Amino acid sequence: MAEIFFRTLPFFAIIGLGYWAGRTRFFTEEATAFLTKFVFFFPLSAMIFRFAANLSVAEIFDPNLILGYLAGTLGVYAVATVVAMLRRQDISTAAVEAQCAAIGNVGFLGIPMMVILFGEASVGPMMLVLTVDLVVFSSLIVVLINIHRGAGLSLATLRLVGVGLLKNPMILAIVAGLAWSAGQVPIPTPMNDFLAILGGAATPGALFAIGASLASKSAERVEVAGWLSFAKLVLHPLGVAAGVLWLMPVAPFSAAVAISAAALPVAGNVYMLAQHYGVAPQRASAAILISTVVSIVSVPLVIAWANTLL
Repeated sequence: MAEIFFRTLPFFAIIGLGYWAGRTRFFTEEATAFLTKFVFFFPLSAMIFRFAANLSVAEIFDPNLILGYLAGTLGVYAVATVVAMLRRQDISTAAVEAQCAAIGNVGFLGIPMMVILFGEASVGPMMLVLTVDLVVFSSLIVVLINIHRGAGLSLATLRLVGVGLLKNPMILAIVAGLAWSAGQVPIPTPMNDFLAILGGAATPGALFAIGASLASKSAERVEVAGWLSFAKLVLHPLGVAAGVLWLMPVAPFSAAVAISAAALPVAGNVYMLAQHYGVAPQRASAAILISTVVSIVSVPLVIAWANTLL
């Protein structure tokens, strides 16, 4: 536990540095937005493409892992939705709360952290987790909000979902990398070096951007945010553990990576969606802030437990 804590501490230290920069206005909100955009479209995409291009579809595709992770995540999503409904929240608000409880910061924090903690063998399982989050749950929240607003499951809603997926650089990087791998064409050395150099900026850039963005987050609706943080940091890894260990058993290594990924704090894009649709952005903001702070301790605990599976 102590070893894992000290290995994850540098990640949170960079987040803390970013938070300081944002809090002191050394990094303005506009600067943070541009840094986040840069990391999202360039270094992170380069890193994901390079990893995917060096893997085969057979190495990544694991139906049991997809179904086990999906089942565990849907379980937590359902629990958060029921709790929201019992509190008489509308469908849109329940969808945002469920998203907070089930979607972690896999792209910006998870992939860089798991590669260092578990090695590059963790890339395959992490890409599956990321793909499920982006394809299933990022689409689901859009569908639910549009249904609540009367648009229903219309062609316009489906087009909105499809365009969102096609414009997501992480999805494009995974697909392009796997297509390159399927062609069995070695990456030329200059191209590989370019991707390695650019991708090397992903980890520090993403972590710094997370911290800087937290500086603008508020801690309103603390009681709700506390519940959502508990659901994300505790219930989600427990649900995924049930999914990948008992419901749809997978290899111990893949199970450990998926459970660790489920322990990550609430993803920043949940706030972006909540703000875009004008649905409970304050509680999403508070859930991101609280879950990220608590995850300094909770993530090493879950990873230490997941390591006992190996």
